[in-house]
Amino acid sequence: MKKFGMPVGPITLADEVGIDVTSHVASFLSNADLGQRMDGGNIAMMQNMVDKGWLGKKSNKGFYSYDGKKKTINPDVKAYLKDYVQPLDRKLEMEEIQDRMVSRFVNEAAKCLEDDIIENPVVGDIGLVFGTGFAPFRGGPFRYLDQVGVASYVDKMHKFADNYGAQFEPCQLLQDYAATDKKFHS
Repeated sequence: MKKFGMPVGPITLADEVGIDVTSHVASFLSNADLGQRMDGGNIAMMQNMVDKGWLGKKSNKGFYSYDGKKKTINPDVKAYLKDYVQPLDRKLEMEEIQDRMVSRFVNEAAKCLEDDIIENPVVGDIGLVFGTGFAPFRGGPFRYLDQVGVASYVDKMHKFADNYGAQFEPCQLLQDYAATDKKFHS
């Protein structure tokens, strides 16, 4: 995700925030009435890491091992993750990995706009760039969708949903914008 422009990748973020905190948030979101868009992960994976004492940077072991300022991949994590990783029939390209991750992010931002949680795309872009570190040079999720084209991104999301599950289905607002070729910013 760093190549996309995020300040850190999701694994580093989990270790920095704390795997215990990440596990708690994942559990909360999975138990909230948010529909299938929060599906697709295995909450037990994070909780089992917490049970092992792998809390991330604060315990010197998570996805990475920490020795002072030195960070290396936790040698135990690769074997541990084999129980949670589904085998693939092909090698994934970096662009697809990024699009799958970003699509969930922009879909949730659009859902917040759809549900009047955020006032407008400008507020959403500013909030997500400054609040979550969304790739600043991309202008935020709404500006990004305008740049790549909402319709083409919605098509990608439908393909991801077909291949990986309903958690990739675009929200109604994105589908409406795609159908009318509407932009979030004029």
